[in-house]
Amino acid sequence: MDEQQIKSMIQNILENMTDGSQSSNYDNEINDNQETVSTSSEVEHGKVLPDITKIDIKKQFLVPNPHDKKGYLKLKSYTPARLGMWRTGVRYKTASVLRFQADHAAAQDAVFNNVNPELPKKMGFLETQTECTSKQDYLTRPDHGRKFSSEMVEKIKENVTMHPKVQMVVGDGLSSTAIEANIPDILPAIEKGLESYGLGFKNKDVIFVKYARVGIEDQIGEITDADVVCMLVGERPGLVTAKSMSAYIAYKPTIDMPEANRTVISNIHNGGMPAVEAGAYIAEMIDKILKNKKSGIELKEIENAQGN
Repeated sequence: MDEQQIKSMIQNILENMTDGSQSSNYDNEINDNQETVSTSSEVEHGKVLPDITKIDIKKQFLVPNPHDKKGYLKLKSYTPARLGMWRTGVRYKTASVLRFQADHAAAQDAVFNNVNPELPKKMGFLETQTECTSKQDYLTRPDHGRKFSSEMVEKIKENVTMHPKVQMVVGDGLSSTAIEANIPDILPAIEKGLESYGLGFKNKDVIFVKYARVGIEDQIGEITDADVVCMLVGERPGLVTAKSMSAYIAYKPTIDMPEANRTVISNIHNGGMPAVEAGAYIAEMIDKILKNKKSGIELKEIENAQGN
């Protein structure tokens, strides 16, 4: 039996399984949703199932005969939580199960994959690595992700400008996907925003840290003697998104300083705070930290006292 005959046999089996049509129960579930998903993508001798992750989960609605569908959809519009998934017997519907598996797989990829090595090179960053020797080491020894080796400390001293007003840091953290998705848009926005405050940075002074934990910005603060360190880092992914990034900003950070001294801007991704908007807000926050010479809870106390 040649390859063409095998393909024909598979096609016949698929048609018999769907009573001669190109749709299945899975397709029907997809098409019943509020989101319209194209099923026209074709390959030779068959069709490709629609991409389950393209459905906006805020609009996906599978509850049959709802008492108040309009109210239910309004509620769903405020959250990406899995509401209105329904079930068949005691099990979730096929589309819901497949979406859960797809989101879980994306979260795992974000954690276990490394940032594309071309990204820091293309952006012109100084590439560094913590004391972690592998992804396994990074996940099991968080303390290794907060320290540089002596050789790496020297590399930083030799290649970036010392005593800057603002030291930008990019760390892969727990989501390589978040870094790849947001950094190309957010850094230019931060740079443009800082320029409006008479501040700035150069990409060659941006430190990219592989296997980074947030605490590594404290050692970077001591190495560079920066007034403010702003670290952009991939956050632990969940089933809502694997692309969420945060900015941790600290005034004159030092090793073992209280975590309360960090100002955090989180939920940076297309479904939360878009990268460009976040960049402008981060620049504003950096300027405020420099003017008040405080960050974290201490800055919040000053703002409260001023009535801001």
